[in-house]
Amino acid sequence: MPTLIFQFPARRYHATPWGHHINEGLIEWPPSPWRLLRALLSVGYTALGWPDESPPPEARSLIEALAKALPSYHLPTAAGAHSRHYMPSAVLEQGREKTTLVFDTWAQVDEGELAVTWDVALAATELALLGELAQRLGYLGRSESWTVGRLAGPDDMPARGPDAWLPDDGRSYPSADWEQVPLLAPVAPASYAYWREKALAAALADLESSTATTGRRPSRKQRDQATALYPSDLIGCLQATTSELRRQGWSQPPGSRRVLYWRKRRALEVGMPKPRRVALAAPDVEAVLLSIATGSGNDHTLPPVTRTLPMAEELHKQVGHALKYLDLGHSRVLSGCDEQQRPLTGRHEHAHILPLDLDDDGHLDHFLIWAAMGLDADAQSAIRAVRRTFTKGGIGPLRLGLAGTGHLADFGSLPGAYGERLRDVLGGPRAAQQWISLTPFVAPRHLKARGTNSLEGQLRAELGARGLPPPSAIQIVDPRGEGTGSDRAQRHRHFIRVRRNGPSPPIDCGFTVLLEFDEDIYPKHPLTLGYGCHFGLGLFIPNRDRARMNPAPGEICPSRESTPIQGTEDHERRCDFR
Repeated sequence: MPTLIFQFPARRYHATPWGHHINEGLIEWPPSPWRLLRALLSVGYTALGWPDESPPPEARSLIEALAKALPSYHLPTAAGAHSRHYMPSAVLEQGREKTTLVFDTWAQVDEGELAVTWDVALAATELALLGELAQRLGYLGRSESWTVGRLAGPDDMPARGPDAWLPDDGRSYPSADWEQVPLLAPVAPASYAYWREKALAAALADLESSTATTGRRPSRKQRDQATALYPSDLIGCLQATTSELRRQGWSQPPGSRRVLYWRKRRALEVGMPKPRRVALAAPDVEAVLLSIATGSGNDHTLPPVTRTLPMAEELHKQVGHALKYLDLGHSRVLSGCDEQQRPLTGRHEHAHILPLDLDDDGHLDHFLIWAAMGLDADAQSAIRAVRRTFTKGGIGPLRLGLAGTGHLADFGSLPGAYGERLRDVLGGPRAAQQWISLTPFVAPRHLKARGTNSLEGQLRAELGARGLPPPSAIQIVDPRGEGTGSDRAQRHRHFIRVRRNGPSPPIDCGFTVLLEFDEDIYPKHPLTLGYGCHFGLGLFIPNRDRARMNPAPGEICPSRESTPIQGTEDHERRCDFR
């Protein structure tokens, strides 16, 4: 089965389907079999020096063999695009030259190759001629559609199934992901000869009957004119120019037929081209850092830190859309579910999206996306494809930029204020005995006064699920007190704590928690606990202001399940709003 492979160096394919005007904005994709055979004939005359009368015998047998079988296609990714031109008409209207709007439509082919396969057997000389014609083919469609073609070898054959094929090849209706498109194709040479004989006989009979009333037989010139409407063979039909066909009154070229092909519905995208898949063979990394910026560059219009949860949830939605847009399939690390949409079990190894305020101005300026199981190549491609996100009350979309990828230890070695802030968040570079919540902790289960479902019991369970020791003491920071911790607790009261597209927390109340351990602990990853921990809530950092945060005696209670944490009930009464 001969296969021709075409590349488009200019990334454009211009072709309007037969019978349609250019201003209709239609694109013939894939190239029709009729267009392909006409292009091969044209190359033979212009590049190989065929005689003007007719192609040589081996070329004629090649074209006729290809016309007997309709090809199948493997299509590269393409997107419909157009430009608008206002053409002058040399007509003045109210003192100004009148113009006519003309659409120039094309398929944007940024990468990939077009493969066309005919299910026919060719002789060695015909295969060699086909390869030479493909190599000398400079354009396909309009002259702007530059091509580089070749005859496929054994290593060039596509491994996947065709992207466009005939409906009468024994296949059933594919699925809703496929659509039918009409393409112009040649009939078999024998079928055209049979049709021409009947059509020409009917045309001459009509000519005889029209002249019978005058008592004269048709002249030789009239018979020649009637015969000239029907080319002698299929090669003559393929060589007829559009102007000749229009002058002769043909609405469709003789020797052609319209065939409905199945084509993947997304074979020709409508709208902007897809983002390119990035680093398909990239090694797994632990984390990706994204920067956030506004169109104006004003940092004070960035979302406030109180919108940590909705910002993380919005970015998660955008990354999910990018997965579908790039046809990357299901991602366990980004979705947190298996292929049957069942939540993953284990120690929170799928992706965490942490909005961060690295310059400490009260506005979110970065996203840290990390996963204990690692972000694979597809996950990185989806994250890189997201170019913008949104926030409530913003004057426009927020721009996202890739700040870095790698292991968490790599980010912990960054210099400057950003690196200092990241080392607090990452956990591993910092060893501390006291840890305080940077974002409010929301209990994952309904709170009880004591036992495993108390606030202390739930914190112990969350720490144990991450392989950390239980704390020796826990303090709920009072927002009415004084000091740095109280200021933090006052800000936490305004955080959004309810997901928009997920389950609500058992209790809509956030706590500013201070954890104290018997010795310094070294979390391997950012320490996030409780409800919404994968979206930035419950993030703990080392307490660097330990001297000011030390409470009075009795404010930190020992970690005993039988003793409720001091201040919990009073804090719940004051935490009934966002």
